[in-house]
Amino acid sequence: MERITHNVSRRNALKFLGAAGGGLALASWAQGGRALAEAPGGGKPLESFTGPGGNPNWNSVGPYVMEPQKSPLILLTDRPVQMETPRHYFRTVFTPNEAFYVRWHLGEIPNSVDLAEWKLRVEGNVNASVAFSLSDMMQKFKPVSVAAVNQCSGNGRSRLQPRVPGGQWGNGAMGNAMWTGVRLRELLDAAGVKDGSAQVQFEGLDVGAGPKGMGSNRFLKSLDLTNAALDDAIVAYLMNGEPLPVLNGFPVRLVVPGYFSTYWTKSLSWIRVLETPDDNFWMKTAYRIPDTPRGNTTPEDMKAGKVQTIPIGRMPVRSFLISPDGSSKIPAGLGVTLRGIAFSGYGKVAKVEVSDDGSSWKAAELGEDHGAYSFRGWQAAWTPKTPGRYFIAVRATDEKGNVQPDEPVWNPGGYLWNKIEKQELVAGRAN
Repeated sequence: MERITHNVSRRNALKFLGAAGGGLALASWAQGGRALAEAPGGGKPLESFTGPGGNPNWNSVGPYVMEPQKSPLILLTDRPVQMETPRHYFRTVFTPNEAFYVRWHLGEIPNSVDLAEWKLRVEGNVNASVAFSLSDMMQKFKPVSVAAVNQCSGNGRSRLQPRVPGGQWGNGAMGNAMWTGVRLRELLDAAGVKDGSAQVQFEGLDVGAGPKGMGSNRFLKSLDLTNAALDDAIVAYLMNGEPLPVLNGFPVRLVVPGYFSTYWTKSLSWIRVLETPDDNFWMKTAYRIPDTPRGNTTPEDMKAGKVQTIPIGRMPVRSFLISPDGSSKIPAGLGVTLRGIAFSGYGKVAKVEVSDDGSSWKAAELGEDHGAYSFRGWQAAWTPKTPGRYFIAVRATDEKGNVQPDEPVWNPGGYLWNKIEKQELVAGRAN
């Protein structure tokens, strides 16, 4: 794992949280505090769509809402809470905490955490169960930082054809942050993992009914003890140098660089070492993908029972054009700079290319390297030579040789969408 030093000391972190002298009750979110908001910049909300085609908008559709600690975000659902980040926030490589998307799985989520009482417990098939307060984690372990993309497994779900149920995300169910915390392996070592252990299970503070009849009132996720992702994982108490927003998992959340956010347990409070594979609903039934190339299949094969499934894992390579966004005409003959982001769960972005004709590709200039699992900014000069409509396509290649495809994907969960993005830009005559 490529770790990048961050300029937040443990002393400053303790000062941020007020935890040095004991506990802190951070109770700044409650659903009753929601307020409708205008679209950022005073613009009109996105137009609605009903299908049956895919969502043509960059973001999902829905009202803008404001929550404590949050900028106006696009509301998908109330319970569980799902809110999407508007496109313009991706002009920077690191997503502001207040603009970071929100995705919970159960209806009852914490709106306060008393740090005088809260502890992170490591238990199960270990030599001795241990519990750490937030100040313990900050003072007893060396802090590490990693820049990593957090992306919902269903980001882009509203593009799939045929349409599938679930939160109809556009492209904004993702964000990139500098996460600071404790190596997960060090916490496990403190408890002492016994021989014969199979997986590590994670649980946070959210509870609720879950899908009816599924016994899923607790959100539980697990990873194999032999999974190399555990070596990269940290338990983060800082996000971009500040305490995590309540809606993003205060006081700590698991960070699994390269993996979809279903494993990034929010308000993490229990780490359990299991002797047998986890067969709870969120592992055995939910968040599974076809064991096929790209996780791709058909409704017919699924209905016929022909498809074996496996738990979802790493994120495929993706790239996006962020600006210009097609909201205004560009004078023909005037050069503009195309700007965007790219990332992959399999390693560093090695190349980004753009095309305005769908066949010839030009390499873009890559921005600063913040680590293997961070957004990588890119830019490319482009001039529309004549008035007309142009469709700018962007594709990325990662260091493992994975190339973003121009073919859609379909699976019943609506996962793994990474088709090449195309943005319509209109060039007009200069007056």
